[in-house]
Amino acid sequence: MADRGITDEELAGLIERTEEATTAFMCGDMDRYLELTPHARGFTLMHPFGGAASRFEDRSESLRAAADYFKGGEARLEVTETHAWGDTVVLVMVERQHGEVGGLPDQEWPLRVTQVYRREGSDWKVVHRHADPLAHGIDLEQASRLARG
Repeated sequence: MADRGITDEELAGLIERTEEATTAFMCGDMDRYLELTPHARGFTLMHPFGGAASRFEDRSESLRAAADYFKGGEARLEVTETHAWGDTVVLVMVERQHGEVGGLPDQEWPLRVTQVYRREGSDWKVVHRHADPLAHGIDLEQASRLARG
């Protein structure tokens, strides 16, 4: 366990905190989200709507600006893999969530997510997040259309 850098209890707590944070996010409660999920300086985001990665020295402002975009949601995590070594943890998961997003009616928003954490002092901070809406498989033709833009 020493080479993993995180105990089973700490990992379970991190996963639980991440699930609670994801629900806060889907409700538009970005202050609670940020309290539960501190972001490291230089955090990178591969947005679920595609495009190039974004880098943030401080993500607080952009998250608070997006608060009204999300309403009335909740989430649960389906963690498929965890990887841990030294001061790094990777969670591979599906966020099974629903909510009102961007003025659309409440609907399911499952996302495939890879989230990377780094220990800074006694806290785990998110350094990278990659999310995409491909929780339900697509065929080659659909993937080709998406790849072409």
